[in-house]
Amino acid sequence: MRTFVLAGGCFWCLDAVYRTLEGVQDVVSGYTGGSMPEPDYETVCTGATGHAEAVAVTFDETIIPASVILDVFFTLHDPRQLNRQGADVGTQYRSAMFYEGEEQREEFEAAIARASEIWDGGIVTTLEPLGRWWPAEDYHQDFFAKNPGQGYCLAVALPKVNKVRKSFASYVKAA
Repeated sequence: MRTFVLAGGCFWCLDAVYRTLEGVQDVVSGYTGGSMPEPDYETVCTGATGHAEAVAVTFDETIIPASVILDVFFTLHDPRQLNRQGADVGTQYRSAMFYEGEEQREEFEAAIARASEIWDGGIVTTLEPLGRWWPAEDYHQDFFAKNPGQGYCLAVALPKVNKVRKSFASYVKAA
């Protein structure tokens, strides 16, 4: 099993998308990249902690390649938007990849290079060493599945889920 920690806007969207993929064993929404110990959602939302909303995606590489996990990341959000995704604005919504070790950093760099061939304009996704990981509150975990009729889920998360399902159909779990 491998784990990538990725941030690309609200963690509800990333969580919703990755849970649909074969080989993904676990997705945990949380916070990293900041300086405040034990951050909570309300504090992170102020943008003052330096933390990003992120997901830790644990997957079985014999079922889904690491490159697919990373290509999905660059499909489900716009990596050209600095410190935002759509109406979600602030450093807590930045596009970032948090690496553990040189090998993972190189994998992330390769993914950015692949994404650069697809996205017009400069990619602003940052590569940051993975520091302390703080799991988000329980109500954020698997938020999309628990709140399918919630407005944000319908307007923002669902289109991302559908886009990835279409683009990576061979990796989508059977219903």
